[in-house]
Amino acid sequence: MSNHKNQSDPSRSRQLDRKKKRKQRLILSILIPIFTVILIGAVYLAKLFATVEHEIDASFAEIERQEPVEKVNPIDEPVSFLFMGVDNNEDRQLGSTRADSIIYATLNPLTHEMNMVSIPRDTYVPIINKKGTTLRYDRINSAYAVGEESAMVKTVEEWLDVPIHYYATFNFAAFLDIIDELGGIELDVPVAISEMNSDDQMGAIALEKGRQTLNGEEALALARTRKIDNDVKRGERQQLIIEAIIKKALNLGSITKYTGIAETVGSNMKTNMRLKDMTAIAQTGLNDSFTISTHIFEWSSFTERGMDLVRIQPNSFDAIQSELKESLNKTGGTSSSASEEDDSPVRTSSS
Repeated sequence: MSNHKNQSDPSRSRQLDRKKKRKQRLILSILIPIFTVILIGAVYLAKLFATVEHEIDASFAEIERQEPVEKVNPIDEPVSFLFMGVDNNEDRQLGSTRADSIIYATLNPLTHEMNMVSIPRDTYVPIINKKGTTLRYDRINSAYAVGEESAMVKTVEEWLDVPIHYYATFNFAAFLDIIDELGGIELDVPVAISEMNSDDQMGAIALEKGRQTLNGEEALALARTRKIDNDVKRGERQQLIIEAIIKKALNLGSITKYTGIAETVGSNMKTNMRLKDMTAIAQTGLNDSFTISTHIFEWSSFTERGMDLVRIQPNSFDAIQSELKESLNKTGGTSSSASEEDDSPVRTSSS
């Protein structure tokens, strides 16, 4: 009996070894792909971080200020931005560059709200240089020709009586390429339009009315056109395009495109944001849960010194200025409009 038992032990041992090996192979067949994905992900993220850091550093340009703006931590304090679009390059050679698009925005991590207002480029305001000297009254976009970002920031700060913590200036090459890198953006085209493309070829872009996916050239045509309305409505469309870009960029499916976006932005942007500033802004949890409120100035047109100009209505100016100041409230308190229930993450208000 004992001999039979001893003879069966080697067989049982071989069976156990085979089961153990099969189990090891099964574990390895699961772990190897997981580790491969993790390794590829780690390499990609390292490459992405290095690319982003390099491109953001290359685009950094501090502005000159007479007095420094108050330092804020975007993770837990409201922060403000001035976004500017310039429509000039070596090919177009338009001479003195002016800001074609001007958008002031605030981001409040306490209320999870972003506020934006487009400033019509023909708005008649005092132009202030980087030294704080008032030069003359003129179109607000002419401040860029006076002293680029430093004069634009100072002029807008003084006019709206609000701080500007960060600025970002894009040329339209970046506008086109970012949208194309994202695979297009979803927008509702209000009316059918025929517009020139980025090479100024008339009628090269034709859009039908309705919701559709637009590529960079098409989105630029929609943002640029003045044939369907006026300069203020044009600014409103530009805000909608920015919202669409933000939504698409925050989509998880866009993460793999960030390297290309960073390379595009780095060569077509100037900003006083470092990568750590952008990382802090990202840590606010900026996503679809943020309410994006777009404000629109009421205005009237007039002519002076042969120029077609825009005058912002005082009541509209006061109301929107109050909203912007409230959005920078560090206590986390909200205005009555900000506390209203709203199912949509995007709200447009007109004052």
